Order: sequence, then C-alpha cells, then structure tokens
Amino acid sequence: MRSIVQSALARAGASASVPFEVIFPDGDRFRTRDGEPPFALRFRNGRAQLRMGLFGHIGLLDSYFDGDLDIDGDLRALFHVALNGGSIGGPNALVWLRNQWHELTRGNRTIARAKANARFHYALGEDFYKLWLDDPYLMYTCAYWKEGTATLEQAQVNKIDHVCRKIMLKDGESVIDIGTGFGGFMFRALENYDVRITGTNTTTEQVRYVSEEIGRRGLGRKLRSLEKDFREVFEQFDKVVSIGVLEHAGRDQLDDVVKAHADYLKPGGLGMLHFIGHVGRRDTEYFIRQHVFPGGWIPSLADVIVAMENHGLEVVDIENLRRNYALTLDAWAERFDANWGRIHAIDPKRFDERFRRIWRTYLIGCAEMFRSFTERTHLFQIVFSKGNVTRENYPMSRAFLYDAKGARPPGKSA
Repeated sequence: MRSIVQSALARAGASASVPFEVIFPDGDRFRTRDGEPPFALRFRNGRAQLRMGLFGHIGLLDSYFDGDLDIDGDLRALFHVALNGGSIGGPNALVWLRNQWHELTRGNRTIARAKANARFHYALGEDFYKLWLDDPYLMYTCAYWKEGTATLEQAQVNKIDHVCRKIMLKDGESVIDIGTGFGGFMFRALENYDVRITGTNTTTEQVRYVSEEIGRRGLGRKLRSLEKDFREVFEQFDKVVSIGVLEHAGRDQLDDVVKAHADYLKPGGLGMLHFIGHVGRRDTEYFIRQHVFPGGWIPSLADVIVAMENHGLEVVDIENLRRNYALTLDAWAERFDANWGRIHAIDPKRFDERFRRIWRTYLIGCAEMFRSFTERTHLFQIVFSKGNVTRENYPMSRAFLYDAKGARPPGKSA
C-alpha cells in the first residue's frame, strides 16, 4: 500500500506548483521537488496509508481528522496544491459508493430528515458562531467585497443592501426571508425600509434566537420568525429572499424547493436566489456531505434555471460572486483560528481537536476552492420575477444597482 500512496503523491507533486514533503511511519521521507516545502504530510501508521490508498483524498482527510495523519505547516498551501492541478488520483469508485449510501441514509427526502441534517450544523449555538461571524448581523453566507471594503462587517452590510436593491425593496412591502439563519437580513433591511418580514428556518435553535432578538428589540409588529421547512408554503409575499438555502435542499428536492419559492411570491413580485452552484452536473464533494452539511447538494446553475422556468419564474439577472466567497471564508477562518481557545472552552468535548481539524479543512479548503483557477463551483445571485417584467416595472439596465442617484439611500422614508 505504501508504494501506491507514494506513487499517487508523487504524481500530485509533479503537477503542483510548490513542493511538499511526505513522511512515513518508519521515518522515511521524500520531497516532490526541490525547494522549501510549505507543508508536510506525516503518516503516523499503516491505517492512514491504507485509507488513502483505498479512498484517495477522502481517506487522507479522514486520517487527518482521526489523528492518524498530521499536516505540518500551511494547510492553505495544501489545498492550493490540491485544487490547482495537484489532486490525488481521479474519480474514486469507493468514494462514489459512499456518497450514494449517504444519500440513501441521510438524504433530505422527508422534512424530518432535512430538519435533523440542518440541526447537525446550525444548532451548534450562537455563542460558537458569534466568535467568528460578523457583528452584529451574524451572516453565515457569502459577503460582498465591493471596491473599498476593508472588513467582514462592512462586506456583509454591502451584501444585504445589494440584495435589497436587487429586489427593489420598497416601504410597505411584505417579504419572506427563507432560511433566515440568525436574522441578519431581517434586522438590517428593517433599519432601512419600513417593511414587514417573515423569516422561516428549520433549525429550532436559530428560530428561538431570532424570536428572542425580535422581542428584545421590540420589533414584533414588523418581524416574525417561524419554524418551517422550505417547502411548507403558507402565504404569498411581495418579495422573496433566499440566501444560502438552495444548496441545502437536497439532491432530489431541487424542483420542490424552487416551486415553493414561486408559490411564496405574489404575481408580478420580485425575488432573489443566492446559492452555491456548479457549472455542469456532478456529485457534491463527499467530505462536505459527510462531515459538514449532511444531506446537502450543490445544484447545477442550468438545472436551477430550468426549474425556475418550469414554475413560471423569469430569470431577470444573474451575478457570480465566486471571488467574494474566497475573501469571506478567509475572514471566517482567520477569526476561527484566533478564537479557537474560546471556542474550545464553550464545550471541550464537542469542540475538540477533531472538530477543529474538520472545520479548518472546511473553511480553508472552501476558500481555496472558490479562489481556484480551475474549479467550477461558484456563488450565484439570481434575481427573478413571477411572470415577465415589463419596461414599466423594472429598469432597463443594471445601472440602478450602482448609481448613487438611482439607488435608494439608507434610512426610511418619512
């Protein structure tokens, strides 16, 4: 098995732009090329070699999480290598089978299963998320780093304001925020517009947090937080906002969830889908499904557009914010590392070394994925209407999004 592992890593190193070192349990080592390596893979036992030989990069990561393998040095450099030509092997049939089994046993076919999957990730507690998300909105989605943006806080404000402009939010309108998270969009939008916003979420803990914040701020006349699945349509609204929801719908639930977005929207209304999407159809990375977002599935942009058209939604505008997500994840990872001691202290058993390794892999690996020259995973914002827009109800160009004269200034109207 060692020869298989060494050959695979040597091939990866030959196509990588930087050298790295591999250290085996008996102390033998090799470097993939001349130069000082920014990282080293240190195999601690034969099990780590076996798992990598069988499952490629998934086996390597599993061994890292379990402590059978250490990654010394710069984890970011490892993912830069892996995502820019230095991948370990090609398609792996055993990983494909594990992914299919995951779908069979943990897919989002039922509302109960979807709820359990959401709580696996989002029920870790606001104390945890407050240590590395922005303050005060706790937005756990891609920020918008337009020119001149220096902080995560400003980038998240930019994102919310950008969404409000895209859907041409106006005083007096009703809005549904599907998958509202910690309520950041609701609270920020209400600061600038006299609107009524309903947030829905499947994670009990987040619904409770948002409800308590609404009460604490005395906003119960304007905001409400409901515990509902994405598909449980109960009312129609002037505007629909969906930020980071579609990738959690599940492999076979895309059509159902897009239909729900259409059913929530009044005829002639505007909405926006903000989601991670693939260019082309392919399986979602197994590591993410197994360790981070069980049941999640990244849809193809083409399939999303077809589903929208099938349910009477016109695609008005598409923007790709892929590069913005790399910067957002960089900021999250930096804060996560800086606050790890405080995170660990919240609950040492839950937030242990294995958790730290998984989450650093997730945050740093995804940042490098969105930064990669070759990866085909992007972050899309699609503005849509229920029925085709006209010259009278929607601008003929995108200038209103960026022209200060045409954009709604902050602050509610008198």
